[in-house]
Amino acid sequence: MTSTIVVPVAEREERAATSTYTFTSESVTEGHPDKVCDAISDRILDAYLALDPRSRVACETLAKSGLVVLAGEISSVDVLDHLPLVREAIREIGYTDSNDAFNADGVQLLQHVTGQSWEIGRGVDPTTSTSGEQGAGDQGIMFGYATDESPELMPLPILLAHRLAAALAADRKAGKVSWLRPDGKTQVSVVYEDDRPVHVSDVLVSTQHTADADLATIRAYVADDLAPRVLGAWHRLEGTRVLVNPTGSFVSGGPSADAGLTGRKIIVDTYGGFARHGGGAFSGKDPSKVDRSGAYFCRFVARQIVLQGFARRAEVQVAYAIGVAQPVSVKVDTFGTGDAQAAADFVRTFDFRPAAIVERLDLLRPIYGQTTNYGHFGKPGLPWEA
Repeated sequence: MTSTIVVPVAEREERAATSTYTFTSESVTEGHPDKVCDAISDRILDAYLALDPRSRVACETLAKSGLVVLAGEISSVDVLDHLPLVREAIREIGYTDSNDAFNADGVQLLQHVTGQSWEIGRGVDPTTSTSGEQGAGDQGIMFGYATDESPELMPLPILLAHRLAAALAADRKAGKVSWLRPDGKTQVSVVYEDDRPVHVSDVLVSTQHTADADLATIRAYVADDLAPRVLGAWHRLEGTRVLVNPTGSFVSGGPSADAGLTGRKIIVDTYGGFARHGGGAFSGKDPSKVDRSGAYFCRFVARQIVLQGFARRAEVQVAYAIGVAQPVSVKVDTFGTGDAQAAADFVRTFDFRPAAIVERLDLLRPIYGQTTNYGHFGKPGLPWEA
C-alpha cells in the first residue's frame, strides 16, 4: 500500500521561501579613498619588483586632505623616491584639480618605512629558514572561490557591481560624461532561486559629480544609459529598481572628504561576501606574503575544480605557519554541487608551498597595479585566472 504524506500549507510555503533569496554585493571606483591608497601601495610594490624581483614589500598608505602617509617595511637593492610614484598614481586616478585639498601635484608625503624584520626574512629566505625552503611570509588562512554562474566563474552580484564601477570610470576618463568625478560606489542585488541567479532586483549607484550637475541629469544617465548598457540581459525595465545618489548630492568626495587606508576593501577585492575571507588584505604586499599569493592560488585551484567539472561551486582554504613552507592544512568545500571526494583528491595534486606558487603563477613581476581596482579575481590577463 502506498502512503501519502500531506505537507501543511504553511510548511510548503516555508520550504518554497528558503529556495529563493536575494544577495547583494558592492564595489567602489578607483577614486574611492581606500582604493586611492591601494593604488599607491601597489604602485610602489610594482616599482620595487621592476627594480628587483626579490624585493620584500609590505607598504601601507593613508590619505586625507592634502596628506599621504606611507608606512611599512621595504627591503630591496636600492631605495626609490616614493613621492613621484605617489603623485603618478593619484594623477592616473583623476585627482588633478588644484582647487581640491587632495590633488596629485599638491599632496605632501609623510613617510615611515623601515626594512623587513630580520626574523621574518630569516624564515622566508630558503638559505636561512629551518626547512631549507622559502617559508610563508606570515601565518594565517586564505580562501579562494569559483562558481559556474558566470563565464568568469565569479558570483554575479560582485561581477556586475564591478562592471558598473568600472564603467563610471571609463565614461569619466573618455569624456563621455563631463560632470563625473572619481569617487563612487555601486551595489547590485541579485535574486537567486535554488542557488542560481534569475534576475537583478536592485541597483544602487552613488557617484561623485561637479557642483553644477543636477540630480535629474545624474539619475537619467545612470537609469537610462549606464545600468542598461552594463547589465545587459540582467537589467529588466519593469523588474529592476535603480537608486541614484540617495542623499541628493555627492560633490565632496575622495580623500578630500574622507580618509582612505590600504586594505579596507577586502570584500570588494574578492567575492563580494559570497565566499569566506581569511581577513588578510592584498595591496602593497609582495608575493612572499601568503595573504596575497595564497589567496590567489586558492582562487586558481577553485577555478580548476569548476573547469574540470568536479563541482559547480568550490571554495578552497589554505592555512600557513610563518616561516614554514608546507601549509598547515588545505580544505575544499563543494557545497553539495559535485563530487566532494574527487574534488578533494584533485586539490591534493597541487603544490601549495609559497615558492611553488610564486613559480607556477610567475608572481615576481610588476603586475599588481592590474589587480588594484574592480576586483582581484574574474579579470582576464591575470595568471591565477588562466
